[in-house]
Amino acid sequence: MISFKQLPIEAKAAVAAGVVFFSMMLSRSYLAEKLDFRTRRWLLRLQMALFANTLMLMGSLHVWRSTVTTFNRSSAASSFCFMLWKIAVLVFLALAHSSFFTLLFLVAEEPYFFSLAAYTCLGAYIILIFFLFTLGSVEQAYKFLAGRGTKAGTGNKNRTALKPVLAVVLTAVLTVVGLLNAAQPPTVNSVEIPVHKLPTTMNNLKMVLLSDIHLGPTVGKTKLAMIVRMVKALKPDITVIVGDLTDAEAKIIRPAVEPLGELDSPLGTYFVTGNHEYYTSDVSNWFELLKSFNIQPLHNENVKIVSPKSTSDWFCLAGVDDIEADVLRYSGHGMDLKKALRGCSSEHAIVLLAHQPIAAKWALQERPDINLILSGHTHGGQIFPLNAGAYLLNPFFVGLYKVGQNTFVYVSPGTMYYGIPMRLGSRAEITEIILRSP
Repeated sequence: MISFKQLPIEAKAAVAAGVVFFSMMLSRSYLAEKLDFRTRRWLLRLQMALFANTLMLMGSLHVWRSTVTTFNRSSAASSFCFMLWKIAVLVFLALAHSSFFTLLFLVAEEPYFFSLAAYTCLGAYIILIFFLFTLGSVEQAYKFLAGRGTKAGTGNKNRTALKPVLAVVLTAVLTVVGLLNAAQPPTVNSVEIPVHKLPTTMNNLKMVLLSDIHLGPTVGKTKLAMIVRMVKALKPDITVIVGDLTDAEAKIIRPAVEPLGELDSPLGTYFVTGNHEYYTSDVSNWFELLKSFNIQPLHNENVKIVSPKSTSDWFCLAGVDDIEADVLRYSGHGMDLKKALRGCSSEHAIVLLAHQPIAAKWALQERPDINLILSGHTHGGQIFPLNAGAYLLNPFFVGLYKVGQNTFVYVSPGTMYYGIPMRLGSRAEITEIILRSP
């Protein structure tokens, strides 16, 4: 029987990841009620950071072997430039691994440069892993088809050296493109949506949708202030924030949230939780902070949005807690559609705020009379190659979907980004929704 010491380092990393994952499940299932609130919060976030790093260790070993070890026997291996290259790769990997820990130690009103550098390296790391794997697969396929799987020669050596060089060049180019794309202000996307049974007096009602701002290590007060200015310029009747506003505790990042107090939509500003609010383990304090800015959390509840032209005309705006609250066993929280829609009948139009598209799907299975659901969560994949995974894992990916005869689902690609200050194959968006009365 092979002992743990005899296992390859990749296998050891996989075992470590499994142990951390098991400890996360154990904490959620058996320790949640036994630990005090603050301890539980830190334990959860530390476990998530450790789990991500143990998984990344396998990829980091592959990156090192592909970009450094491959060239150890070359004539340039003893040169000063190669030594600098090894240091650069080591620093790059160290920064990528440290990114998850910035959530614990480096969150303030504005992002620290270290956090921006670390998350940029994490984004480049994901792209680099993809290209190394893809180019390696293409190389193996070529060898198989050409019948050269067992032959060695100068041509093979050149191709082996070319693969990491090409991967690094492509990664560098896409990283710069992604950084420049994410640095642009969100685009304003105007969408007209017919809402069944919307009163004619509310025709052309303007609603602005925000999602996935992710205040935290790489998004701070300056970017939020820019978003608020753009929203105010649109002069919406109502503003909604569908989750993942933050990645940090309310007390720590309170100064960065202050621009939200300038939102002054005449029919109100409303908020529902996303999965990242529950990762902060500080939802109650966030609710109180948002209320101080005249932003109303919809905690499995609804409000009547009354027409400015006629007090007898209204529609039901409801919001549900994010489904991650159930997974985390977050006390007093969890998606409860029946409670959220209590008093909302099919005689009036129903608009539901639900952070995750899967929650939108579940809601329509239970209440097909919902007319419009607004979601976020997917970020439109945010960066290549994560777009494919986000597309496959969500029943609605991004944009407007018609479900049935009288129901629409709109999924925002996000107003900022999570952690990695890059966007590839997606664009940050502020959505201006014009509600039409059929």
